[in-house]
Amino acid sequence: MNQQFELFEIANPCIGLCQSNKKGYCFGCLRSRTERQLWHDMTTEQQREVLRLIAGRKLRIEQMKQRKDEQFGFDFEEIPEIGELF
Repeated sequence: MNQQFELFEIANPCIGLCQSNKKGYCFGCLRSRTERQLWHDMTTEQQREVLRLIAGRKLRIEQMKQRKDEQFGFDFEEIPEIGELF
């Protein structure tokens, strides 16, 4: 298998919103505590794997938000018809 030569370093996915949930995942970059701590020591391939995991986490969060909105059942853009009261 050919190894690809990297011309550019993979950018750190940190966006400066460094707060973790109770499981240790950052709200800003969605990395685990270990992924954040070891980022600079990881190989390029390991960093790519972390970016792939982040993409999956973002997708799951969006899906959860969508399901929550669907369960809510309200369309705030829609104006309901109001019948006559008397």
